[in-house]
Amino acid sequence: MSEITYQYNGISTIQKGAESDAVYLSKFSEIQKKNTPCFFWGRLNQPYITAKCLTTLSAVVQSSFNLSTAILRDPIVTTGNEMIRFEGFSHCAGVYAKVEVLPDGHDGEMLANDTTNVDFNPPMIAALGNFNKRSKVTLSVGKESVGIHSEGKSVIERKVPLPDKWIKGLTTVQIYFSETESRFEFNTSQAIQLFRTIPKGKPKSDYYLTKRGNKAIFTPAKSKNTICIGGIQRLRLIESLVPLCDKLIVFAHPKMQSTTWQLYFGAVRFCLSLSRENWRGFSGEGAALEALIEDIPENIIENYDKLAYANHAFNPTLLAIESGMDLDNISMLSAQLSAMGLLGFDLDNHEFFYRRLPFKLERILTLNPRLKGVEKLLENGKVKIISNQDDKVEAQVEGNGVNHTVQLEANKVRCTCTWFSRHKGERGHCKHILATKKYLQ
Repeated sequence: MSEITYQYNGISTIQKGAESDAVYLSKFSEIQKKNTPCFFWGRLNQPYITAKCLTTLSAVVQSSFNLSTAILRDPIVTTGNEMIRFEGFSHCAGVYAKVEVLPDGHDGEMLANDTTNVDFNPPMIAALGNFNKRSKVTLSVGKESVGIHSEGKSVIERKVPLPDKWIKGLTTVQIYFSETESRFEFNTSQAIQLFRTIPKGKPKSDYYLTKRGNKAIFTPAKSKNTICIGGIQRLRLIESLVPLCDKLIVFAHPKMQSTTWQLYFGAVRFCLSLSRENWRGFSGEGAALEALIEDIPENIIENYDKLAYANHAFNPTLLAIESGMDLDNISMLSAQLSAMGLLGFDLDNHEFFYRRLPFKLERILTLNPRLKGVEKLLENGKVKIISNQDDKVEAQVEGNGVNHTVQLEANKVRCTCTWFSRHKGERGHCKHILATKKYLQ
């Protein structure tokens, strides 16, 4: 596993006040876009619900559903457009979680639009667990700290590793989100009944969400209009939130590569997304790879990054017009910027929004071995076009002791390599297809 280790500039502290204590969390970012000391300051209108959601987010981040053993507590926090978003991954990168505090969820001032990365230590988690429905809680998010102003305990910051698979997973999830469809909606009592049908233990087979009459259940039997859920026991991460929600909407990827479970609590939303199976992390899916082989002029990325505001909707057509970009080439623009960590996706509004993840843009381009393989194939002249006519392309790509045949036709792609025969494109294209596409640019 490739990783970097970062050191926070200071320690998290607690300040004692006459009426309450304030917990401040130190932050870290690889990039420094603005020199704004405070991004947001204000009171949470639903402190109990927000705290419960943040505690669940922390539980997701601490969890692992494969052989990974390390523990991380590093939610990413974005403020802007009167919204506050917290994001995190399980250590295995197969579960993604997001807490969104909408404009009506706080009574405060949005002083800047920006993103930071903080560390939730056990004392902080314990402090969140002490809030009740009568608690008065103020949240502050800034360049140097994130603070929850209420009764709490001391929090000390530490060095922690940031795995590269987090970065790859965060970019992949947004592309999956943009392709998902809303499939089921449940009220509180229906959601509670549904979660009671989660099988005990750790089932090895897939389960399916289906409706029988007016009742929804999880079943190992596949039938028409069901959605597939691998590693269904991972849903227990949000089991404690279900009785508190107003409704639950279930989204599914059209090729069943992920399912997303979004809980609504008035002006607060909690989103949980599961990869296809326990052992599959979003970081290895390769959904962003095709977008990353497309060349975007650096000035477009730089100008957009300078002008965009966190949590504001992304308009690819407007960006293309302002940048003088050919409108015929904007279809991949959202996917490309998302793959570079510059966009998130809002499921309810079905639109991308600007959110600059706290890492350098060039890092994402060096993280995936398939991308490195593409560049190596092209540099060594391993791609040869056999025919290119009538929107049909056939190429020969030299491998280790064997030549692979790549065929591109409209929306259909094929390759004779082992990767393609095993995955059929469900986990992104193989390096031979990607290299052929990049060669044709």
